[in-house]
Amino acid sequence: MDGDTRYSIGDLARRTGLTVKAIRFYSDQGILPPSGRTPAGHRRYGIEAVARLDLVRTLRDLGLDLPTVRRVLHRGARLPEVAAAHAEALAVQIRTLRLRRAVLTAVARRGPTPEEMNLMHKLAMLSENERRRLIGEFLDTTFGGVDADPAYDGIRRSMTPELPDDPEGEQVEAWIELAELSQDPDFRARMRRVAEQHAADRARNGDLGVRPDAVAVVRSEVGPALAAGVDPVSTEADAVVATVLVRYARVCGRPDDEELPSRLLARLEAAADPRRERYLRLLSVVNGWPGTESLTPVLDWGVRALRARLDVG
Repeated sequence: MDGDTRYSIGDLARRTGLTVKAIRFYSDQGILPPSGRTPAGHRRYGIEAVARLDLVRTLRDLGLDLPTVRRVLHRGARLPEVAAAHAEALAVQIRTLRLRRAVLTAVARRGPTPEEMNLMHKLAMLSENERRRLIGEFLDTTFGGVDADPAYDGIRRSMTPELPDDPEGEQVEAWIELAELSQDPDFRARMRRVAEQHAADRARNGDLGVRPDAVAVVRSEVGPALAAGVDPVSTEADAVVATVLVRYARVCGRPDDEELPSRLLARLEAAADPRRERYLRLLSVVNGWPGTESLTPVLDWGVRALRARLDVG
């Protein structure tokens, strides 16, 4: 066929792999106007129709609707702008699909009730502002009234999950569990107690800037003893406990008297709630932070050591 040859719809179907029905539809919609007709009225198309159909198929494969395809072909819309807008729309769809996949994966693993599954889905599909409000309310419950100290600004930020715009499945699953945990009234009460205890220790000692709390003191002193295999109820642990109490007394500005071990024990028992550590682990996953070190062994050691000595007393 030479350059003046006109193609029939059947010719175009054979060249492009599209069906005759599809080509006729595009022609009827004004997307592929014929260049002429035969005396019998049959439509004929020029060589440019092949390239035009290739472009139409590409745009349709990318998900553009027919009105948009028509505007692109008729120069009513610039292709780069259309592509950018469509890419953005696809990004939203992909994110939604990932969220749904994460929920279904979590459902398959956890086997929730229909009501629990509904809650999981709602938590996963919250907008960024809705997520911030939900966690903000939890943090307000935890720190409200005790966060006048500037140090709590950093603590609040360190406990705030930031689910990325394009999260991995495990981040979505971690967010769902973290959000559920933040709504647990008993967990909220326990976290509030920890915050109040920490605030009370800081208030007694005045404004000395950033200082370690009870957990940090125990961690630094008990860690080596735990690694060395020292039994918390043994006499060998006496020196470790004594050092911990001296340091804790200095931190909270209290005398190292008979009331101090009970006070420290109450702080360690509140901090040892496994849900607190679970929250921090989930937070690390959501925010893409390195995994947090488990403080459970250190806290358990401190609790056992103090209880044994209080019982003896």
